[in-house]
Amino acid sequence: MSTERVQEKRQLGHRARLALTPAQIRLLDGQAHAARTLWNCLHDWWMMLPRDKRCLAAADAAIRRARKEIDWLGVLPAQAAQAVLKSYFQAWRNCWEHRADAPNFKARLRTVMSVDIPQGRDLNITRVHRRWGMANIPKVGRVRFRWTKNLPVGKHANADDRVTGARLVKDALGWHIAFRVQTLEAEPQPHTGPEVGIDAGVNLPLALSDGNHQDHGRPPRLPDRTADRDKWLNPAEKTRLLGLERRATRRKQHHKRGEKTSRRLQRTYDQIKQLRAKATRRAVDWQHKTTTAIARQYGTVVIEALTITNMVKSARGTIEQPGKNVTQKSGLNRSISQEAWGRTVTMLTYKIARQGGTLHKVPAPGTSQRCSACGCTTPGSREDQATFVCKNPDCGWSGNADHNAARNVLHLYRTGRALVPAAGRAVVRRPRGVKPATAR
Repeated sequence: MSTERVQEKRQLGHRARLALTPAQIRLLDGQAHAARTLWNCLHDWWMMLPRDKRCLAAADAAIRRARKEIDWLGVLPAQAAQAVLKSYFQAWRNCWEHRADAPNFKARLRTVMSVDIPQGRDLNITRVHRRWGMANIPKVGRVRFRWTKNLPVGKHANADDRVTGARLVKDALGWHIAFRVQTLEAEPQPHTGPEVGIDAGVNLPLALSDGNHQDHGRPPRLPDRTADRDKWLNPAEKTRLLGLERRATRRKQHHKRGEKTSRRLQRTYDQIKQLRAKATRRAVDWQHKTTTAIARQYGTVVIEALTITNMVKSARGTIEQPGKNVTQKSGLNRSISQEAWGRTVTMLTYKIARQGGTLHKVPAPGTSQRCSACGCTTPGSREDQATFVCKNPDCGWSGNADHNAARNVLHLYRTGRALVPAAGRAVVRRPRGVKPATAR
C-alpha cells in the first residue's frame, strides 16, 4: 500500500556569475547608485514627515515624482524602485517587531551595491550553451551568466516551478545574479540515519563523534603572520596580500584626514578585497559540500549552542586594566572568524530539514574539559589545543580534544540536555553536582 507524500512550495536561491561588457557594468553601477540614493532620499523624506502622514501611498507618489524630476534617478527601472520602497517598509516592520534596529542611511563605500528585479517574467532566461545562459536585465539588455544549475525555465517552468525574480549583487569579484526559484517538492520522509555530535574547532574544523572528521586541509595558525591572515589563500596569494597591505599603508601615510582617497590607494584597496573575496568563496564552497554530505548521511545532528560574538571579543582591556596575551587572543579570534561557524550552522539547519533529519543544540560549557569515557572533569586533562588525556587515575583515556568534545555533545543530547524551544530560552538542566553517566 503506497501513501502519497505531501507536496509543499519552497523558495530556493541560486547565485551565478555574470559576464558583462564595460558598458553594461557602467549601466549596472549607475542603477545600483540610484537605488542607494533613492533609499537615502526615502529615509530623509520619511523622517521629516509627521507620523500621521507617513503611509505607503504617499511614499509611492513621492518616488514616482522624484524619478520624473531627477534624471539620474530615472536610470533605475520602475519595478526596482518599487522594490526599494518595499525593502524600506520591511526594514521598519522588522524594527517595530523588535527583530532589528531602525533603518538608517546607506553609505556609498560600505553598502553592498545591488539592484532588484521583482518580476521573473522580465528575465526571459534561456540556455545558449552547456556552461552559459542569458537573461534580460531592464535598461541594460541581454547579459550572459554562468550556467551551473538547471533552472525551471522554458518548457520546464509552470505555475509551481518557476523563477519568481532575481537580485543583482556586486562584490569584489564583479557582478552576480541571485535567482529566486519557487519549486514544488515532496515533504521529506524522516531520515533514518545515525546520530552524530559535532564540535566546531580551530585545529579541526568539524570533529564528529563517530570519528568521521571533516577537515579542509589548511593549517589554522602558522608562525608567520602572513599565513594567519587568510588560510584559504595559497602561499603566493598570501605573499601578494602582504605586499598589497604594505603598499596601502605607505600610500595612506600621505593621505590627510578628510581628503578624498586617491585612485592609486583605492585601486590597492580593491585588489585586497579581491583576494579576500576569493578566500571567502573557497571557504563557502567547502562549507556547502561538507554540510551537504553530513545532512545526507546522518538523521540526527547535535551541535553546541555557541555565542560566537562573545568568543571573539578582544582581550586588549583598558588603560587601567590592560589585558593579557592580547596578541595570542587576536590570532585566535581571527582563526575563529575565518572558520565562520555561524554560517556552517545556518547551512546545516536548512539542509538537514530538507533531508528529513533533525538538528539539536546542547549547552556548550564543559564539553571540552569533560572526559567522554568516564564523565569526569579533571583539571589539566586538556594538555593543548589538540590533545586530551584524562587525569582520572581510574580512566586515563587519551585522544583528540575536539573528538572528545564531539562525543560529549552527543552524550548531552542522549541524556536530555538539548535546548528546548519554549517561551524565551529554556534549557533542560540536570541537578547541580550530579555527574553524567559513566557508560558511554
